[in-house]
Order: sequence, then C-alpha cells, then structure tokens
Amino acid sequence: MSAGGAHGADPMAGFDSIVHAPNRLRVCALLDAAEEAEFGTVQQELGLSASALSKHVTVLMEAGYVEQRKAVRATRQRVWLSLTKAGREAYRGHLAALRAIVGGTDGPEL
Repeated sequence: MSAGGAHGADPMAGFDSIVHAPNRLRVCALLDAAEEAEFGTVQQELGLSASALSKHVTVLMEAGYVEQRKAVRATRQRVWLSLTKAGREAYRGHLAALRAIVGGTDGPEL
C-alpha cells in the first residue's frame, strides 16, 4: 500500500469490527442522531428484546463507545444511553471506511 495522499489511504483504516455488527451499527446510528436516548426507546426503535439490546450495549460500553446514565422517574429507574466522543469517532470512522470500500464519492450513493 502507498503511504501517499488520500488516494493511497487504506480503506480499512477506520473499519471497526465492534461497530460493524448490524445491531451495534444500528445502535450507534440512532445514538449519533440523538444526544441521548432512553433504553426502552432504543429497544422499540430497533425492534430488539431487552436482553439482545443489553448484550450489544455491554459490548459498546466495554469498548468505551457508549455510556449510560441512570435516573429515577415516576418511581421507575430509567437508563439513558449516549455515544461517547470515542464512540462517535469510531462510528463515523467506520462509515467513512465503508464508503471507501464501496468506492467513496465516485461510486453509488449509500
């Protein structure tokens, strides 16, 4: 591989296997569009069981990509999720890598 300018850049440079898993990619996309989202809202939007979503969120949290905030509201504990700065960078870097892999701006629109 060339070490030269952008044309020599490795399209896999920003590829992130943690973000790439379909449901984790969807979680990141939803959280990138919002400052934060309540766990139940994310669950409903993505059509996942609480258990499945929890497993994906745990992987993202262990990577430092997602953080949670717990709050009590109307006597119920709520969990709010948000992307960390590292998570936002990883998600956006992953999208850029996917675009580069499929041909960047010269290829079909994603």
